[in-house]
Amino acid sequence: MNSPHAFRYRVYAQEIIFSPGALAQLGSAVERAGWRRLLLCTTGSAVRAGHAALAQRLLADRWQATFDHVAAHVPEAQVAEVLALAEAHNIDAVIGLGGGSPLGLAKAVAHALSSQRAAAGQPAVPIVAIPTTYAGSEMTATFGVTRQNAAGEPLKMTVTDALAVAQLVIYDPELTLDLPPALTAATGINALAHCIEALYSITRHPLSSAAALAGLRAIAGALPHCYAEPHDLQARSELLTGAHLAGASLASVSMGLHHGLCHVLGGTAGVPHGIANSIILPHAMRFNADALVPAPPAETWGQLAAGALGLTPPAPVPQVTAEAAAVAAAQAATAHVEALISRLNLPQKLRLAGVRAADLPRLAQLAFASRTVQNNPKPIPSAEALEALLRAAW
Repeated sequence: MNSPHAFRYRVYAQEIIFSPGALAQLGSAVERAGWRRLLLCTTGSAVRAGHAALAQRLLADRWQATFDHVAAHVPEAQVAEVLALAEAHNIDAVIGLGGGSPLGLAKAVAHALSSQRAAAGQPAVPIVAIPTTYAGSEMTATFGVTRQNAAGEPLKMTVTDALAVAQLVIYDPELTLDLPPALTAATGINALAHCIEALYSITRHPLSSAAALAGLRAIAGALPHCYAEPHDLQARSELLTGAHLAGASLASVSMGLHHGLCHVLGGTAGVPHGIANSIILPHAMRFNADALVPAPPAETWGQLAAGALGLTPPAPVPQVTAEAAAVAAAQAATAHVEALISRLNLPQKLRLAGVRAADLPRLAQLAFASRTVQNNPKPIPSAEALEALLRAAW
């Protein structure tokens, strides 16, 4: 595996349905799969928009129960509450409708049920994902649950398991038309961050890189337009396509510094995941600018990202090494992303998201202990290095 062309990854069987109005296919897709008793995990905003009621009508008598007040970052107490609800109704499939939290809760509950039933020789509990934001969780085998650690602190713990893969994913751009501009911006940057991290992942492979680049182009082009013109269905479809590609790009590779920090900021400091992405992404990109993935003379992650963002590479200068040119490309991509985040009026400082300066050393220690952070392509030498990054973001 020392060859630069060697790679290894795992893919999962999923049915993907993507089209405006695709939610109308929910009933027939569930019937085709043979699932008969379904639980819906969603949020109050999806209820108010009418999305949850429509899903329930489409399921007809296959719908058994709804949990409609999913909290951010999937608290462990809610997993237990919904698990009890699922067991009471003898659920055989779980639906997540909404953003990353309801999808994460559906995954956590189905994973727990599947683990229990496997011990009794029963089939796994399938997951249906219907995303209404650009978070990307629908494509991955990973979910996070916020638990109390030994010190009594809330800490978001991630699980990656084939049992957490959504067997059916329904993308309906019409469901995103009522997404507020701020949430469009935050979850759109989350999707963009998936693409960036997939490009420099230590386990990247040709398919993940291709999806990341296509996703990056789509997101960078459509996100500003969706922010300014929320009801443009064509732009919403393009952005949701980009989010799908972003999720697919990250689904089969290891995450690194960026997402590891965002998980700590979310689970422990309570920062919304999209906001954490908007604050941390430029700092993580800047930190990894000299992580030359892949190594020159091939195009590095920064050069690939810059090209996908539409940045024109500077003319070659004989005195500039290939390594220096690669770092410059990463820095240019970082500056472009930073400007986009500013244009979307997203917070760019941790203090604006309620993080206290006094908390930064402890947050850095928690992040340094994260397996995800340690998968970064550029080694993290110490918790102090992470604290320096967090202070720059504060």
